[in-house]
Amino acid sequence: MRVTLRTAAVGALGGALLVSCGLTSGSPMVDDVKPGTIGKGLPLKGADLTVTSKEFTEQLILGAIMGIAFEAAGAEVLDRTGIQGSIGAREAVKNGDADGMYEYTGTAWITYQGNSEPIDDPQKQWQAVHDADLKNGITWLAPSTLNNTYALAMNQKNRAKYKTKTLSDVAALAERDPKAVTLCVESEFASREDGLPGMQRAYGMSIPNSNITKMDTGIIYTQAAKGTCTYGEVFTTDGRIKAMNLTPMEDDKHFFPNYNAAPEINSKALKEHPEIAEVLTPITKKLNNTVAQDLNSKVDVDGQDPHEVAKDWLIQEGFIKE
Repeated sequence: MRVTLRTAAVGALGGALLVSCGLTSGSPMVDDVKPGTIGKGLPLKGADLTVTSKEFTEQLILGAIMGIAFEAAGAEVLDRTGIQGSIGAREAVKNGDADGMYEYTGTAWITYQGNSEPIDDPQKQWQAVHDADLKNGITWLAPSTLNNTYALAMNQKNRAKYKTKTLSDVAALAERDPKAVTLCVESEFASREDGLPGMQRAYGMSIPNSNITKMDTGIIYTQAAKGTCTYGEVFTTDGRIKAMNLTPMEDDKHFFPNYNAAPEINSKALKEHPEIAEVLTPITKKLNNTVAQDLNSKVDVDGQDPHEVAKDWLIQEGFIKE
């Protein structure tokens, strides 16, 4: 999941506030849940654990999934999800104000660890992030295939008309019929080197500025669905892709970094409660883009509560029982 410059700045401020004031907010989770396929024998009984997350839909759901799983395994859980920006939640795990959260490998690699070049192989990127963060007192558990990265998506009418499936196809279409390729994108995506400029270079595209319309994220999905622009910039796990029947183009040259979700756990907490890994590993294995789109859609499109969506999914998958 990309971190915009704006949210990074807000997050930095949030992180500074957390460091200077301490993170003291939050409320106990009180779900009446029992072990299913995870948590048998209550391996976390007696543990007091705090979970955190960023403030957007997918993060709220993932934070709830982690917290409810801990509850089912016997822990007392404090809910400190919904921290604004990325860096605030990260700092909470790093300094021990929280014990764990789901984070994205690309965010850690680029934003926290200061690298400019992504690693193409998702597992190698996770390993590099894992190794670099050990000195920060953070241990990454095995990643999911949930990859919340950028994509260009189109509606079904345009899909049938232009028959593009990959970004290479989009580049070929732009060369063959320049007027056909119009884009709706965020302002930051339009200017970042790891956004539109870099994508055009990687794929040999040359899209005229007159074919590019800048707008807010939420409007992009609507306009892409209407066909106002041929392609809209989207995030691959957003529930509106499915709800609005959009088709993302494959990044066949792997230009965009991998943003695989994985648990990042405070190393001291994991040493004290190593059972955290056995509780979370089966759940993380089940997370992918389709699952994320479905869960995000229940919140963003249907208006359901993120915590209830997370609990229902854990029950549906048999991980826990009520």
